[in-house]
Amino acid sequence: MNSNVIWVEFINMLPIILCGCVLPIIFIWMETRRKMNETNARTQIVTAALEKNPDMDVEEILKKVSRKPKLLKEKLLTKLLWGFITSLLGIGLIVLGIYMKSSGLGIDVDVQTALCFGLILLAIGAAFIINYGVGRKMLAKEIEAEESKTTPQS
Repeated sequence: MNSNVIWVEFINMLPIILCGCVLPIIFIWMETRRKMNETNARTQIVTAALEKNPDMDVEEILKKVSRKPKLLKEKLLTKLLWGFITSLLGIGLIVLGIYMKSSGLGIDVDVQTALCFGLILLAIGAAFIINYGVGRKMLAKEIEAEESKTTPQS
């Protein structure tokens, strides 16, 4: 086999390797760094507050400094949002694949790839939407309890 052919095949596979291996590693590394920076910032704030006033309640400071956890309703709405986004992307890829097949624009591999990814995204979107519906029904009482806690009583 010619060495030029090997390099051409490697260069053709490079985007797949980068997207499949390197990109997820970079995302995980960036998220880990973000969490570490948040923790370090909270630690510095608490340390500075305790240096100025050692009698302060640490738990109260941490409650003020830390992020508030998402409510169940917000989590469910996020799932609904991602369900619609992935479903629409899936439908778009399926329409693109059908258009490419009917107009003869793409080779069969591209059409099959577009259709496969479209179906996968559509299935993921449907799963998110179903998860939203089931979660809303199952967690209705918990959502009402959270809303009654967060809304001020008059």
